[in-house]
Amino acid sequence: MSAPAAEIKKGRKFDQVLEGARRIFMRDGFEGASVDEIAREAQVSKATLYSYFPDKRLLFSEVARVECNRQAEEALEVIGKGAAIEHVLHEAASRIVNFFLSDFGQQVFRICVAEAHRFPELGKRFYASGPALVRERMSMVLTPYVEAGVLRIEDMDLAANQFGELCKGDLFIRSLCGMCGEVTEGDIERVVNGAVEMFLARYRV
Repeated sequence: MSAPAAEIKKGRKFDQVLEGARRIFMRDGFEGASVDEIAREAQVSKATLYSYFPDKRLLFSEVARVECNRQAEEALEVIGKGAAIEHVLHEAASRIVNFFLSDFGQQVFRICVAEAHRFPELGKRFYASGPALVRERMSMVLTPYVEAGVLRIEDMDLAANQFGELCKGDLFIRSLCGMCGEVTEGDIERVVNGAVEMFLARYRV
Protein backbone atom coordinates (compact mmCIF):
# COMPACT_ATOMS: atom_id res chain seq x y z
CA MET A 1 0.00 0.00 0.00
CA SER A 2 2.55 2.57 -1.04
CA ALA A 3 1.41 4.02 -4.37
CA PRO A 4 -0.78 7.14 -4.40
CA ALA A 5 -4.43 6.17 -4.33
CA ALA A 6 -6.68 6.90 -7.27
CA GLU A 7 -10.05 6.41 -5.63
CA ILE A 8 -12.00 4.62 -2.95
CA LYS A 9 -14.12 1.69 -4.07
CA LYS A 10 -16.98 0.62 -1.85
CA GLY A 11 -18.36 -2.85 -1.36
CA ARG A 12 -20.19 -5.13 1.05
CA LYS A 13 -17.38 -5.22 3.61
CA PHE A 14 -16.36 -1.57 3.30
CA ASP A 15 -17.58 -0.50 6.76
CA GLN A 16 -16.03 -3.63 8.27
CA VAL A 17 -12.64 -2.68 6.80
CA LEU A 18 -12.93 0.90 8.06
CA GLU A 19 -13.73 -0.17 11.62
CA GLY A 20 -10.90 -2.69 11.71
CA ALA A 21 -8.49 -0.11 10.32
CA ARG A 22 -9.64 2.45 12.86
CA ARG A 23 -8.78 0.15 15.77
CA ILE A 24 -5.34 -0.70 14.37
CA PHE A 25 -4.41 2.88 13.47
CA MET A 26 -5.36 4.08 16.93
CA ARG A 27 -3.38 1.29 18.54
CA ASP A 28 -0.26 1.23 16.36
CA GLY A 29 -0.16 4.60 14.61
CA PHE A 30 0.15 5.15 10.89
CA GLU A 31 3.62 3.70 10.35
CA GLY A 32 3.13 0.81 12.78
CA ALA A 33 -0.16 -0.32 11.27
CA SER A 34 0.48 -3.22 8.90
CA VAL A 35 -1.81 -4.31 6.09
CA ASP A 36 -1.79 -7.85 7.48
CA GLU A 37 -2.90 -6.68 10.91
CA ILE A 38 -5.63 -4.42 9.50
CA ALA A 39 -6.99 -7.27 7.34
CA ARG A 40 -6.89 -9.64 10.32
CA GLU A 41 -8.68 -7.16 12.59
CA ALA A 42 -11.31 -6.45 9.95
CA GLN A 43 -11.70 -10.18 9.25
CA VAL A 44 -11.21 -9.76 5.52
CA SER A 45 -8.59 -10.95 3.06
CA LYS A 46 -5.76 -8.68 1.96
CA ALA A 47 -7.20 -8.84 -1.55
CA THR A 48 -10.50 -7.46 -0.28
CA LEU A 49 -8.75 -4.69 1.62
CA TYR A 50 -6.67 -3.72 -1.43
CA SER A 51 -9.75 -3.73 -3.63
CA TYR A 52 -11.26 -0.96 -1.47
CA PHE A 53 -8.10 0.94 -0.56
CA PRO A 54 -5.04 0.53 -2.81
CA ASP A 55 -3.11 2.90 -0.54
CA LYS A 56 -2.73 2.89 3.25
CA ARG A 57 -2.71 6.68 3.40
CA LEU A 58 -6.08 6.77 1.67
CA LEU A 59 -7.44 4.24 4.15
CA PHE A 60 -6.22 6.28 7.11
CA SER A 61 -7.61 9.55 5.76
CA GLU A 62 -10.97 7.88 5.11
CA VAL A 63 -11.09 6.57 8.67
CA ALA A 64 -10.50 10.12 9.92
CA ARG A 65 -13.01 11.65 7.50
CA VAL A 66 -15.82 9.25 8.44
CA GLU A 67 -15.33 9.71 12.17
CA CYS A 68 -15.09 13.51 11.94
CA ASN A 69 -18.23 13.68 9.80
CA ARG A 70 -20.09 11.37 12.16
CA GLN A 71 -19.31 13.55 15.14
CA ALA A 72 -20.10 16.76 13.25
CA GLU A 73 -23.51 15.46 12.13
CA GLU A 74 -24.27 14.27 15.64
CA ALA A 75 -23.41 17.71 17.00
CA LEU A 76 -25.74 19.44 14.54
CA GLU A 77 -28.60 17.17 15.63
CA VAL A 78 -28.03 17.96 19.31
CA ILE A 79 -27.56 21.72 18.98
CA GLY A 80 -31.12 23.02 19.02
CA LYS A 81 -32.26 25.53 16.44
CA GLY A 82 -33.51 28.75 17.99
CA ALA A 83 -31.80 28.17 21.32
CA ALA A 84 -29.97 31.03 23.02
CA ILE A 85 -26.64 31.74 21.36
CA GLU A 86 -24.81 31.12 24.66
CA HIS A 87 -26.27 27.61 24.86
CA VAL A 88 -25.50 26.83 21.22
CA LEU A 89 -21.89 27.99 21.46
CA HIS A 90 -21.37 26.16 24.75
CA GLU A 91 -22.63 22.89 23.26
CA ALA A 92 -20.51 23.34 20.14
CA ALA A 93 -17.40 24.22 22.15
CA SER A 94 -17.88 21.25 24.49
CA ARG A 95 -17.99 18.86 21.58
CA ILE A 96 -14.99 20.41 19.84
CA VAL A 97 -12.86 20.42 23.00
CA ASN A 98 -13.75 16.83 23.85
CA PHE A 99 -12.88 15.72 20.32
CA PHE A 100 -9.52 17.52 20.49
CA LEU A 101 -8.75 15.74 23.75
CA SER A 102 -10.00 12.28 22.73
CA ASP A 103 -7.56 9.48 21.93
CA PHE A 104 -8.89 9.42 18.39
CA GLY A 105 -8.61 13.17 17.86
CA GLN A 106 -5.07 13.35 19.20
CA GLN A 107 -3.88 10.32 17.25
CA VAL A 108 -5.30 11.71 14.00
CA PHE A 109 -3.63 15.06 14.63
CA ARG A 110 -0.25 13.54 15.48
CA ILE A 111 -0.25 11.16 12.53
CA CYS A 112 -1.33 13.74 9.96
CA VAL A 113 1.16 16.36 11.15
CA ALA A 114 3.94 13.77 11.17
CA GLU A 115 3.13 12.47 7.68
CA ALA A 116 1.86 15.54 5.80
CA HIS A 117 5.31 16.77 4.72
CA ARG A 118 6.01 13.41 3.06
CA PHE A 119 2.49 12.79 1.82
CA PRO A 120 0.83 16.15 1.01
CA GLU A 121 -2.40 14.47 -0.10
CA LEU A 122 -2.80 13.07 3.41
CA GLY A 123 -2.47 16.56 4.86
CA LYS A 124 -5.04 17.91 2.41
CA ARG A 125 -7.56 15.23 3.27
CA PHE A 126 -6.96 15.76 6.99
CA TYR A 127 -7.54 19.51 6.62
CA ALA A 128 -10.75 18.90 4.66
CA SER A 129 -12.16 16.51 7.28
CA GLY A 130 -10.87 18.47 10.30
CA PRO A 131 -10.40 22.26 10.34
CA ALA A 132 -12.39 22.85 7.14
CA LEU A 133 -15.25 20.71 8.45
CA VAL A 134 -15.35 22.63 11.74
CA ARG A 135 -15.45 25.90 9.78
CA GLU A 136 -18.26 24.68 7.54
CA ARG A 137 -20.41 23.35 10.36
CA MET A 138 -19.85 26.38 12.60
CA SER A 139 -20.79 28.67 9.71
CA MET A 140 -24.08 26.75 9.42
CA VAL A 141 -24.68 27.17 13.15
CA LEU A 142 -23.80 30.88 13.28
CA THR A 143 -25.54 32.14 10.13
CA PRO A 144 -29.11 32.15 11.55
CA TYR A 145 -27.93 34.28 14.49
CA VAL A 146 -26.33 36.77 12.13
CA GLU A 147 -29.56 36.93 10.11
CA ALA A 148 -31.53 37.44 13.33
CA GLY A 149 -29.29 40.32 14.38
CA VAL A 150 -27.88 38.52 17.43
CA LEU A 151 -24.34 38.38 16.01
CA ARG A 152 -22.51 40.76 13.70
CA ILE A 153 -20.03 38.79 11.58
CA GLU A 154 -18.61 40.23 8.38
CA ASP A 155 -16.11 37.43 7.67
CA MET A 156 -17.84 34.15 8.52
CA ASP A 157 -14.91 31.92 7.59
CA LEU A 158 -12.58 33.88 9.87
CA ALA A 159 -15.05 33.87 12.76
CA ALA A 160 -15.70 30.13 12.47
CA ASN A 161 -11.95 29.42 12.35
CA GLN A 162 -11.38 31.63 15.38
CA PHE A 163 -14.00 29.74 17.37
CA GLY A 164 -12.31 26.43 16.60
CA GLU A 165 -8.95 27.79 17.69
CA LEU A 166 -10.39 29.26 20.90
CA CYS A 167 -11.58 25.77 21.80
CA LYS A 168 -8.00 24.53 21.92
CA GLY A 169 -6.78 26.96 24.55
CA ASP A 170 -3.59 25.67 26.14
CA LEU A 171 -5.25 22.38 27.05
CA PHE A 172 -4.92 20.88 23.58
CA ILE A 173 -1.19 21.58 23.27
CA ARG A 174 -0.44 20.42 26.80
CA SER A 175 -2.33 17.19 26.12
CA LEU A 176 -0.38 16.62 22.91
CA CYS A 177 2.84 17.14 24.84
CA GLY A 178 1.80 14.72 27.58
CA MET A 179 1.73 17.42 30.25
CA CYS A 180 -1.90 17.21 31.37
CA GLY A 181 -2.20 13.98 33.26
CA GLU A 182 -5.91 13.29 33.67
CA VAL A 183 -8.02 16.11 32.26
CA THR A 184 -10.96 16.98 34.53
CA GLU A 185 -14.41 18.28 33.64
CA GLY A 186 -13.36 21.51 35.33
CA ASP A 187 -10.40 21.84 32.95
CA ILE A 188 -12.68 21.36 29.95
CA GLU A 189 -15.36 23.73 31.25
CA ARG A 190 -12.73 26.43 31.79
CA VAL A 191 -11.67 26.28 28.14
CA VAL A 192 -15.27 26.02 26.89
CA ASN A 193 -16.49 29.00 28.91
CA GLY A 194 -13.47 31.06 27.90
CA ALA A 195 -14.04 30.31 24.21
CA VAL A 196 -17.73 31.25 24.38
CA GLU A 197 -17.14 34.43 26.35
CA MET A 198 -14.30 35.59 24.10
CA PHE A 199 -16.28 34.87 20.93
CA LEU A 200 -19.38 36.72 22.16
CA ALA A 201 -17.31 39.65 23.36
CA ARG A 202 -16.15 40.10 19.77
CA TYR A 203 -19.25 39.22 17.73
CA ARG A 204 -22.39 39.76 19.82
CA VAL A 205 -24.43 42.79 18.72
